[in-house]
Amino acid sequence: MNTLISPNQRLITELQSLGMRLAEPGDGVPSRRGGAGPSDHKAVTVDGLTVMIPVHTGGAFHSPYLAAPAGADGRSAILRDGRAVGMISFPRQPRFYKMQTLDGVPYQQIATLHGKDVLATTVLQSCIRYESRRKSCQFCAIGQSLAAGRTILRKTPQQLAEVARAAVLLDGVRHMVMTTGTPNATDRGAAILCESAFAVKSAVALPIQGQCEPPDDDAWFARMRDAGIDSLGMHLEAVMPEVRARIMPGKASVPLARYFDAFARAVEVFGHGQVSTYILAGLGDTPEAILRCCERLIAIGVYPFVVPFVPIAGTPLEDHPAPSPQFMRELLAPLGEMLGAGGLRSADIKAGCGRCGACSSLSTFERTAP
Repeated sequence: MNTLISPNQRLITELQSLGMRLAEPGDGVPSRRGGAGPSDHKAVTVDGLTVMIPVHTGGAFHSPYLAAPAGADGRSAILRDGRAVGMISFPRQPRFYKMQTLDGVPYQQIATLHGKDVLATTVLQSCIRYESRRKSCQFCAIGQSLAAGRTILRKTPQQLAEVARAAVLLDGVRHMVMTTGTPNATDRGAAILCESAFAVKSAVALPIQGQCEPPDDDAWFARMRDAGIDSLGMHLEAVMPEVRARIMPGKASVPLARYFDAFARAVEVFGHGQVSTYILAGLGDTPEAILRCCERLIAIGVYPFVVPFVPIAGTPLEDHPAPSPQFMRELLAPLGEMLGAGGLRSADIKAGCGRCGACSSLSTFERTAP
């Protein structure tokens, strides 16, 4: 098995595990605090690859990595313990952030730029599990950005269509991620995604990934596809039953057996490699358990997007350590080879987190697979 690690793979993996301190804000693009998706992060470009790096976590405050002030060319030296180890840059602030909807809501409260060219939105900024810490995912901060006034509770289909069209025209956005808090125990958000995707596709030709828990009826997969969703994410987060029960007690009520049945049915609808799942490494799952799960997922055509867990301030896991860079390298190197052997590539995913790849260095290992 190929275990050679390139300097950039090592740097990106370490930055995503250890975080980074900022000597100055960089490009003026606000980093993300709270909310769903990559939070307490900032987008950073390393050797042409844009990745999300923690900058507001406790670990980041003590990171050995520091981004120096930008030079005349807009690039910054990245220092480790005071020694330059590479050069980075920050994506420019998107133009659509300066606009507001026809009903007066700032576009940035409807959807945000992730990575370099991905528009991301949480259609419903609430969840039936979030209000009870006995049921909520212990890493989730979906209510934080809402409480801080950085977003709105429910993005209407019309608002999403308006912002998506502007993001494509003004900033060259290439695909879109639509996630949602779980609104009920039946369709689990599929209906909201359908009406939202239909509106966006009516306004602009933009590939869309929808993300929700497995709905109770497999008919929703065809409905989502027909509404304009090109790829689907159903996120496991953790893979060992005991870890799932401890970390996300409410979500764990949907058993792994239902997830895998849903994965198989969804692949039949969306196609090989167009269904993915998000796995947070570092929550307590062993590397062996994660790789066994990934092997099973790959066999049915599901792309396992494995990312390092990032503790978010204000959540019950804010003091939980992030996985070490060595842990991530030893996990992602064999996974990259498994993906190659299974014929799965992030570049082939039409839209979504796996295609973006900014929250993990997995795609760099995938490219080294034989």
